[in-house]
Amino acid sequence: MNLTVRGQQIEVTDALKDYVDKKFSRLEKYFDAPPTSDGSVTLSTTRDLHTVEVTIPLPGLVLRAEDESDDMYASIDAVVDKLERQIRKHKTKLNRKFRQEGSLKTLFVEDPAGGVAVAEDEDAELDELEVVRTKRFLLKPMDVEEAILQMNMIGHNFFVFANIDNEEVNVVYKRNDGKYGLIERE
Repeated sequence: MNLTVRGQQIEVTDALKDYVDKKFSRLEKYFDAPPTSDGSVTLSTTRDLHTVEVTIPLPGLVLRAEDESDDMYASIDAVVDKLERQIRKHKTKLNRKFRQEGSLKTLFVEDPAGGVAVAEDEDAELDELEVVRTKRFLLKPMDVEEAILQMNMIGHNFFVFANIDNEEVNVVYKRNDGKYGLIERE
């Protein structure tokens, strides 16, 4: 797995880079062949909080995790654990859903070295992924600023709207840092 490690407001030392490589090599046991895609690891510090953000694009899915703690090494460990849970969850979901060859199921190893099995509580967690409510609403054309105001007015952390500028459905959302993001179709 090719990982690009970069730092924001922190110098990425060789020790940090080696630690990241060592920890992320744990993920390779879940794949038949090592992923050829390039992942990115961003290490940053803000007010004594050490944040690690990871994005690994794979065929058909993107693995993404983020963690924040007082210690950079603890944040790296937590992110790797989150990614392992995501991989196991996707693997279980794919094994249930896609039984034919040629699907995404072939991306993951059937029984990774070390015999890591999906725990019962993860199976229960997957069963909880059921839609319990459906909402329908008319998309009013508006600009991004009006959509943010509407989102804040109803107290949600995201808002779906018809963008008056590009005449497409967009989503605005509130980020963890308190700023706003916009999701557009490519």
